[in-house]
Amino acid sequence: MIRVLVVDDEALIRMGFRHILDAADDIEVVEAVPGGQAVRAVRELDPDVVLLDIRMPDVDGLTVLADLRRLPRPPVVAMLTTFSMDEYVATALRSGAAGFLLKDTDPDQLPHLVRALAGGGVVLSSKVTHTVVDGYLRNGPQEPAARSIDRLSERERTVLVLISEGLSNNDISRRMHLSIGTVKDHVSALLTKLGVGSRVQAALLAERAGLLRPPGHPEGG
Repeated sequence: MIRVLVVDDEALIRMGFRHILDAADDIEVVEAVPGGQAVRAVRELDPDVVLLDIRMPDVDGLTVLADLRRLPRPPVVAMLTTFSMDEYVATALRSGAAGFLLKDTDPDQLPHLVRALAGGGVVLSSKVTHTVVDGYLRNGPQEPAARSIDRLSERERTVLVLISEGLSNNDISRRMHLSIGTVKDHVSALLTKLGVGSRVQAALLAERAGLLRPPGHPEGG
């Protein structure tokens, strides 16, 4: 069972996410709280995944994210936002968020995205724009992305592409017929070579380097 905490200042949003996720057999919303109660709820309930509003009137979502990342056993945190371009998104990604979702995400997709988060996958809303990617990278690694990617072995590049598609280590293990330990070694090596601290940051570099097809790009190129 995947244990989820929903953190949002709007009661209607909290109720909606709880209703959608509790309908899944393998997901339990352990609590849905406003921002000021988030850290206490995580300490008491130990959720696997936190869906955290990036903008709240009682407390800044980025402050909550930083507090959660300092916990001895930090949960996976994905930021919730109303806008496909939010000036806080780049900061959230650099601060260790596992991705971000728009609040109008298709309800049928929400449980799948939570499962991906729980499995260590990268989750970025389908409406993520190149502006978001560029905004992150503008203040991120200064070395050209393509040059960073050149440091990777062929197998590490393959792992990077699969990470960028949202696959967890288990998924990559099955896809590439490798052991989990080997996949973890490749992930650790490619993060070090790219000079980034998270899978999301690595995925954004892959996007910038042109390893991934842009959203809406036809299959045939």
